[in-house]
Amino acid sequence: MTIIHEKKRSAPGFFRSWRLYRQFKKLARSEKTILFFSESGQDWHHFSPVINHLTGNLSQTVCYVSSDPDDPGLLQENERIKPFFIREGLFQILFFSYLKADILVLTMLDLNNFHLKRSVNPVHYIYLFHAMGSTHMVDFANSYDHYDTIFCVGPHQKEEIRKREQLKGLPPKNLVDHGYARLDSLMEKNREYERTRAPHGEVTVLLAPTWGDSSILNTCGLELCGVLLGEGFRLILRPHYETVKRTPQVVADIRRKFGHLEAFSYVDKMGESASLFQSDLLISDWSSMSIEYALGLEKPVLFIDVPRRVRNPDYMELGIEPVEVRIRKEVGDILSPRELEKAPFMIRSILEKKEEFKEKIDMIRRRYLFNPEESARTGALEILRIKEHLMDHSRTGRPA
Repeated sequence: MTIIHEKKRSAPGFFRSWRLYRQFKKLARSEKTILFFSESGQDWHHFSPVINHLTGNLSQTVCYVSSDPDDPGLLQENERIKPFFIREGLFQILFFSYLKADILVLTMLDLNNFHLKRSVNPVHYIYLFHAMGSTHMVDFANSYDHYDTIFCVGPHQKEEIRKREQLKGLPPKNLVDHGYARLDSLMEKNREYERTRAPHGEVTVLLAPTWGDSSILNTCGLELCGVLLGEGFRLILRPHYETVKRTPQVVADIRRKFGHLEAFSYVDKMGESASLFQSDLLISDWSSMSIEYALGLEKPVLFIDVPRRVRNPDYMELGIEPVEVRIRKEVGDILSPRELEKAPFMIRSILEKKEEFKEKIDMIRRRYLFNPEESARTGALEILRIKEHLMDHSRTGRPA
């Protein structure tokens, strides 16, 4: 068995966290023009392309604030990135409530809906998506209501947000045709990997579902792993980090039963990409990672048809089919969890058509994605435009 682990650092204690928060507060306002806030190290691979373009091509200085001591963004050797650790809990609440800055970019959902509120001071909030899926089924109905600007991955998100604004009488947000940096990076890295990839005999299957009581691992994971390994496939298990945190026994049971097998690999590092490149096919459920996998790597997906993951019971009121539902038949096939014994046959059948799949994927990608391979530049230029707009209004005394 191969295991790829995430190494963890211990978070600073209360008093050191207080000193770090005070250091951030003392930073000159001119150095807090553009801020990025990260909830965890998983956010870095979404932020980094935009940050690198801002600090490199556009010569901007940014603050990078994270509540995760393991966040790679805190360890960058870039003099234009000013890193700050803000402890989760009280200091995080204070940071949000009394922030003095021009722009805050974040991937955090539900701003102002729970304990993390918009600042009492004027701040322009930019939401950057960390997934390619729709906005109205998996997320709460009001998850995006309190941002000023939203960097949309594709036309589907733009249509959904505008429709909600119209139905609920919400003020129109600045919706940017952005794209998805994670996908751009996957496409580039996959081309490099394919140039040097050695031929391999066995089919390698990546099992990477979403989390929750109705997800694959929580409902039929043990049985499915047994079917796949019993048919001679190589299997990489990549559980969602929320599964490991909320229901660790589910993962532990699978590792206990199959961990001794050479054909079984386990990955608990969400930001890694090797498992994506090494696999021939993804098995998933309602995880939006399936969209990244298909559109970025041009590889098919087998969807196990467990119940939909719904956080907004009124999602149908928009009258728009979620992209997670719409795209399933376009990028693979669907299997009932009551017929898992058919999985090996379906996998082989899907892979027989992989060249045909690659031929049509570019058309599908352009239907769901803005600015393929240009999202970092597009996002950085929009942040700079907003910064200059805010500065102009500040000089004239007019509201932005």
